[in-house]
Amino acid sequence: MILQKPVKLIECPRDAMQGIHHFIDTDIKAAYINLLLEVGFDTIDFGSFVSPKSIPQLRDTAEVLSRLNLSNTHSKLLAIVANIRGAEAAAIHPEISYLGFPFSISETFQQRNTNSSIAQSLDTVKRLLEICGKNNKTAVVYLSMGFGNPYGDTWNPEIVERWAEELIGHGAKILALSDTTGVSTPEKIKAIVPHMIGRFENEGKGVEIGVHLHSTPHTRLEKISAAYESGCRRFDSALKGYGGCPMAADELTGNMATEELIGYLSSKGSAPKLNMDKWQEAVAFSAKVFL
Repeated sequence: MILQKPVKLIECPRDAMQGIHHFIDTDIKAAYINLLLEVGFDTIDFGSFVSPKSIPQLRDTAEVLSRLNLSNTHSKLLAIVANIRGAEAAAIHPEISYLGFPFSISETFQQRNTNSSIAQSLDTVKRLLEICGKNNKTAVVYLSMGFGNPYGDTWNPEIVERWAEELIGHGAKILALSDTTGVSTPEKIKAIVPHMIGRFENEGKGVEIGVHLHSTPHTRLEKISAAYESGCRRFDSALKGYGGCPMAADELTGNMATEELIGYLSSKGSAPKLNMDKWQEAVAFSAKVFL
């Protein structure tokens, strides 16, 4: 039986901006994120504490954070980290609630994305969970390449479940099934997500299962629908579907478009209460961000 839970929307300007080659001015980033903070999303994935050599666009994350107005929002902040140094740098900021780590179940992509093996990354997750515990943060572990990979690395639903069990066993409480290169299909989503929710979320273990799906525009809604019908109530998305992972491929596959997600959830009577005036302001302002 699928439990009815409120929907959590995680807006991801970090993911939307990270692959853009021209540097977006820090003031523009902060102004954009400040508008998103007023919309009413559960969480804003706002930046990352990673090497500027890897993601030069986000080298100013700490500066952006210092310019955010958190006095008129209930939204929480999430920052991505790729190693212990980044986790420690992010953890000193009391404004940040969540530290996200991309844990790939594809060995090839884990090396490309974090310059470490899956085994090494598991050790990083263990340390990350300790850092979160000491600093009043919550870890969000992304099961990257969770719906397959383009590298020929072995993938099947059993591998996804095995790594989820391992991570949860070490104390992870939020897992985001991540479709880094857009290879998911409604069939794959319906084969994986209900089982994961049934086993790890609905058994009273205090675990939350979400999706971070990438897609081309014409397949977005069918993927959103498959995840929702599978019982998922935690969705990552980005305004207009901007973004993608620059470490995954030369041609980026974008995020779920937030406006399409909101429209779908509204049709189901499940959309969270949002300030749509502020949302429209953010949509208009995005033209200054995504030139």
